[in-house]
Amino acid sequence: MASITKAMCVALIAAVLVAAAAPPAEAGLGCGQVVSYLSSCLPYVTNRGPLGRCCGGVSGLYGAARNTPDRQAACTCLKSLAGSYSGINLNKAAGLPKQCGVNIPYKISPTTDCAKVR
Repeated sequence: MASITKAMCVALIAAVLVAAAAPPAEAGLGCGQVVSYLSSCLPYVTNRGPLGRCCGGVSGLYGAARNTPDRQAACTCLKSLAGSYSGINLNKAAGLPKQCGVNIPYKISPTTDCAKVR
């Protein structure tokens, strides 16, 4: 339980840092919201639990990212989170959309070029 709490703190700190460093944009979707949608995925992508309610969050995030700036903001946040926490299984993170039946236009990876997301 302590390790999940620590992981959540790391993810939230990373989200705050990304949000603070990001220039103002047209996106209405912030990194804090992305983290909120996907917090239920943390046990799964850190190999500490089942998929559980994660797909509800993935679907919710997909619905919230309605335009290009929102999709790019979500991508940037996910990219940052995927690269900032060493305990994340990147294959599981990248496979979440397919696992949940959602088709997003980019791969969840620290190497994704979010500027190309439309």
